Amino acid sequence: MKKYKKDRYISGVITAIFAAAVILPVLTLFVWSFTQRWAWPYIIPGNFSLNAVIDVFEKLKKPGGILISGVVLSLITALLSVIIALMSAKALLFYNFPGRNALLFGSILPFIVPASVFSMGVQLLFINLGLNNTLHGVMIAHLIYSLPYALRLIMDAMSAIGEKYEEQARVLGACGIRAFVDITVPMLLPVSLTAFCMAYIISFSQYFLTLLIGGGRVITFTIIMVPYLTSGNRNFASAYSLVFLGISVIIFMLSKKAAAISNRQLKTQLY
Repeated sequence: MKKYKKDRYISGVITAIFAAAVILPVLTLFVWSFTQRWAWPYIIPGNFSLNAVIDVFEKLKKPGGILISGVVLSLITALLSVIIALMSAKALLFYNFPGRNALLFGSILPFIVPASVFSMGVQLLFINLGLNNTLHGVMIAHLIYSLPYALRLIMDAMSAIGEKYEEQARVLGACGIRAFVDITVPMLLPVSLTAFCMAYIISFSQYFLTLLIGGGRVITFTIIMVPYLTSGNRNFASAYSLVFLGISVIIFMLSKKAAAISNRQLKTQLY
């Protein structure tokens, strides 16, 4: 009994430490959003200001503003990443064809190649293709960079499921495409939503890639936010960071809710 209480106490302390590590920085950002100057060693800020908050809301309320354009761009990129990853994972796992190993190796390149190196290489290619300084060029660049992350997540899940369910569907008369769409895709929906969130966050947080490929003409939320972070303008940086964090959390929670609903429906269909 004493050991049980001791374990609970230790786990509670560890949980409190992790909670504080997450909550305190967010609270600091919130306070800085309403602060003009917060000099050391004062615990309470000396000057409060609404300039940063007003600036953020002025940009957010504009039709087709930077937040909407950035979110839509990232959502489209994430959706395309998941769709392509589903089909690519199927081909790479269950089919043999020339160049398969090269594609498998290429799928891990974003994990080992720095984003700056990747961005400069893509920029040279896009200049030759006429895609530089365009919105669709930025979207394709985001897609190239975020697709491998979605692909690796979906490949792991699809490898665990295997082809046995599709084979049973084909035995019962379903064609290959319908077996994949009606059987495998619903089973992969939870991990597909996770891959969607990953691809969205990667796309939404891209600064250097967007700046280089967009040439300053494609303005996203991150393009506006990062200069404040690097300039030391903490009140504006904090306000924009809170919006960035809030949007990401909302996308994550919606995906988590959709995954839970999908799991319940899948269990009902199977059992």
